[in-house]
Amino acid sequence: MTDENLPQGELTLRTLAMPADANPAGDIFGGWVMAQMDLAAGIRSAERARGRVTTVAVKEIAFKLPVKVGDTLCIYTSISRIGRTSMTLYVECWARRQYSDLREKVTDASFVMVALDEAGRPREVSPD
Repeated sequence: MTDENLPQGELTLRTLAMPADANPAGDIFGGWVMAQMDLAAGIRSAERARGRVTTVAVKEIAFKLPVKVGDTLCIYTSISRIGRTSMTLYVECWARRQYSDLREKVTDASFVMVALDEAGRPREVSPD
């Protein structure tokens, strides 16, 4: 059972939303948020694969709430599936509102990552 009021997974990345990442209204661009989620997925999957990885798919990202300039973006990851050369991670993105203890879930998605060898070809991921 999960609680929608609590982040799921391991805190993998924290970063500050800055004015250069926002539109004139102070809302952070969705592409910037997605890029941070991709970084977190890359960190977690590279640790698990013990090597180079690449993103091959992102499934159903929907933005529930805006991220504002000054918010701290907290990204949580959990590995939901490990295949022969790929793994699927569930990535949640939470905003800790500026000058506040309030945390709100802003989006989530599944990222599919593939482990690569030195030549950039898919390689097996250890099952453990």
